[in-house]
Amino acid sequence: MPLRLPDGKRFAVVLSPDFDAQSVWMGTFRSSSQTNLSRGEFGAKVGAPRLLEALRNAGITTTWCVPTHTMQTFPEAVEAIVSAGHEIAAHGVYHEFVPKLDESEERRLLELQLDLHEKVIGTVPRGYRSPALDITVNTISLLEELGFQWDSSLMGRDFEPYHPQIVTELNLESANVFAAPSTILEFPVYWALDDFPELESFKGSGLMQSNEAVLDRWLRSFDFGYERCPGGAMTITIHPQTIGRAHNLLMLESFIEYVSSRSEVWFPTLSQLADVWEYH
Repeated sequence: MPLRLPDGKRFAVVLSPDFDAQSVWMGTFRSSSQTNLSRGEFGAKVGAPRLLEALRNAGITTTWCVPTHTMQTFPEAVEAIVSAGHEIAAHGVYHEFVPKLDESEERRLLELQLDLHEKVIGTVPRGYRSPALDITVNTISLLEELGFQWDSSLMGRDFEPYHPQIVTELNLESANVFAAPSTILEFPVYWALDDFPELESFKGSGLMQSNEAVLDRWLRSFDFGYERCPGGAMTITIHPQTIGRAHNLLMLESFIEYVSSRSEVWFPTLSQLADVWEYH
């Protein structure tokens, strides 16, 4: 593993919130439902403070991926995140569905994010996570062009950061063609380590998982990484409007308690992980 973790640390765990608030319903789901918008409001007014308290109690500082719509709509909540010492990464403007964007529009929205981050927070984000965890063939090269250092949208590894190679040509009867490895460092994610698709409730849908099933999956993944992938890292994606619900927060606290019982676990931000990456 080309991560040089701090002395005495064997494995890194990043609990990385996507603070979508209302933008996920407006952008990805294209919904104007007042009920859906109120779910985003819950994330900002209730979920985020609860999550901040849980992280503070555990002594964890992490990376929050925040759409600029959230930064402008709920500035007090974002200010509380920054004041608590957490990192803010880019996560779209209005939780746009990136695969539908042409190159010029994708570039425009990324440039707008950089501008708004600097105006609202006073810093330029080092990293990016695509809304809905999906990108175009142009995304990684645009991130390189605009000065980003890392991305956390892809699923090509599980416990090891890597430099992604974008598939530039799809061939059904011969090999696919890959671009050269990017200078962008990828911190992989995975749907099964994301609370929103597993725990969010949708009217008429029976897809919501039990807290017991999700917690068991997270713990098994952690145990595998800790025991078999020393020097590795695990990124879990959480959402204040989901994980902030009472039953889900109790599940998260159980996960944190279990992981924290291992003295050799490190809870960094994603940029702190990028700083200890050694490229071979």
